[in-house]
Amino acid sequence: MKRITERERERGAEILRRLDAHMPHATIELEYTTDLELLVAVILSAQCTDKRVNMVTPRLFAEFKSPADYARATPEQIAGYIQSLGLYRNKAKALAALGKALVERGGQVPREREGLAELPGVGSKTAGVVALHLGGTPSFPVDTHVGRLARRMGFTKQTNPDKVEQDLQALLPQASWAKGHQLLVWHGRRTCFARKPECSRCVVRDLCPKLGVKSPA
Repeated sequence: MKRITERERERGAEILRRLDAHMPHATIELEYTTDLELLVAVILSAQCTDKRVNMVTPRLFAEFKSPADYARATPEQIAGYIQSLGLYRNKAKALAALGKALVERGGQVPREREGLAELPGVGSKTAGVVALHLGGTPSFPVDTHVGRLARRMGFTKQTNPDKVEQDLQALLPQASWAKGHQLLVWHGRRTCFARKPECSRCVVRDLCPKLGVKSPA
């Protein structure tokens, strides 16, 4: 891991400060009311928009209220509720297995990242996001938006999500990780797009080296 200068830390903190001032209400856009619903929604969001997930979860959550409900169902039964989502067959299998695993563990969704990552269908990013929003293990989970922006802004040169997260955690104070994750997600969805970032209206354009951006405005 490279040595981080005080100037780099100050720039990182200022970027988050400006993004927070610009998007003070940035929060997770998946809709849920329980720990289990959050976990399921995050699993379903893989390679899918939150908007699409929110369209299918009301019916799913009305039918499957507990881990035991998922454990008793077949993947085919679960698939009927989520078939408009990408990779729905694999996700249905994961949810059936998740239900069984949670029942075996007493029916409670873990709040710590390590325990979450042991569950079927739960990778490092999913575990980090769920732990973050449940007040568990401090983390700075890296999805496609966070990874893209971290590289563009010069926070990291890494492409592996776990290594990107390590660099972000080293650069930014732990107290800013949860909000920082959400701010980068929102900024990536609203301004710093993958193909054509709208640099002309970006509130941190003077602080961003725009690495990898072909024709920054």
